[in-house]
Amino acid sequence: MLIRILCVLCATFAFSLNPAFAQEQAAETADTDVEVTAPTSSVAVEPVARDDEIKARILEILRATGWFTGAQVNVTDGIVFLDGQTNSDEHKVWARNLASNTQDVVAVVNRITVLQAVNWSFAPALKEVKEVTVRAATSLPLIILAIVILPVAWWLSAWVAGLMRRWLLGGMDSPLLRDITSRILALPIFLIGLYVVLQVAGLTQLAFSLLGGAGVLGIIVGFAFRDIAENFLASLLLSIRRPFRSGDYIDVSGLQGSVQSMNTRSTVLLSAEGNHIQIPNATIFKSTIVNYSASPIRRETIDVGVGYDASVARVQDIVMAMLERHEGVIAEPQPMVLVDSLGASTVNIKAYFWVDAHNFSVLKVKSAILRQAKRVLTEEGISMPDDAREVIFPQGVPIVQLAGAAEQKAKALADRDIRDSVEDAATQEPSISEAETNLSNEQEEVEVAAAKAEIPENNTDLLAEKS
Repeated sequence: MLIRILCVLCATFAFSLNPAFAQEQAAETADTDVEVTAPTSSVAVEPVARDDEIKARILEILRATGWFTGAQVNVTDGIVFLDGQTNSDEHKVWARNLASNTQDVVAVVNRITVLQAVNWSFAPALKEVKEVTVRAATSLPLIILAIVILPVAWWLSAWVAGLMRRWLLGGMDSPLLRDITSRILALPIFLIGLYVVLQVAGLTQLAFSLLGGAGVLGIIVGFAFRDIAENFLASLLLSIRRPFRSGDYIDVSGLQGSVQSMNTRSTVLLSAEGNHIQIPNATIFKSTIVNYSASPIRRETIDVGVGYDASVARVQDIVMAMLERHEGVIAEPQPMVLVDSLGASTVNIKAYFWVDAHNFSVLKVKSAILRQAKRVLTEEGISMPDDAREVIFPQGVPIVQLAGAAEQKAKALADRDIRDSVEDAATQEPSISEAETNLSNEQEEVEVAAAKAEIPENNTDLLAEKS
């Protein structure tokens, strides 16, 4: 025993004096498929079993199993070194456990190599097929139960949804909101039927796994179809808030037209030119909406420039009287005629007036007021000069001195020409033109002309009023 202890101490001292030798041994060990097991219990200072006895016993057991090829066992100071080959990882672990549980073994270094043999037998596949067949036969009653319960739960859910949509949610104006709300309220019925089937089949854990996978799949699909989901949610919010109705004339992102319909993706507008404009609902929800039909009246303006020699107060009275007499201008709020600015050669006057946009065309009324303003101002002798221009004469302007009689005659002729021109203008300008005989709103005519157009995605109108 004393000699063994001295040998161990000498080996340890040699390793400490020669680091290169220690590193070389560590490298060789690292290159080998080695499994080292820590001691499972306290290490005895004076072991009872000798190393040769431990080696003989472990090697005898390994050879008796027939699982190992070229099995070798070396024992040094209670440390067991296992070498050889086997066909399975389980056998390698078994050999390690065997050595660890042997009397007076301090540690185990398992260097047994596992050889993966190619198995050309169909026995494992046939075994799996047999197990699947047995499980299918065992689950056949549950499959029949699922075939019966799931369609019944689906039909019952649809029936309850239709009942809620018809009786309980009839007060909602939006058909999309009614449909979604009814389906959400009826969804628990189908979920109860699905839970019963999974509970009977013992697949509750599978249900949670499917729900988790469905959540991840929903996130992926949400990113892939983000625009479609955004437009759908926008259509739902627009159906709830209803900033416009079918037939309203609106302006969205610089696009104007009357609202024809709205589906789950876009809103269709009919422009004044008769074109159908499809605007994504997400764009409408995030943009500024100008609804011209929300109020029955609209304010318009016209600009008139008169000469500096004219009386501004008289011009205001003339234009105000003309506005008050016009059938397309409403009395309340009252029209206003104000001085807007002083131009180079004219005093610019701006007239404000209100038009019933539901019954009259704003464009026609404005055109009629401009024409009549020009007529009445001409009849009253109010000058409306052109903008001032600068004319340059390179050779100068010749001055011709007229005699007094010739001067008076020229002035009289000029005054007569002015009176004649005013009278001619008043005579040629009728009080009502042919274009003003019908001032009704032209949007109805545009809708009638474009009624035969086929609008894509116009099967469902979310703006349709409840029946």
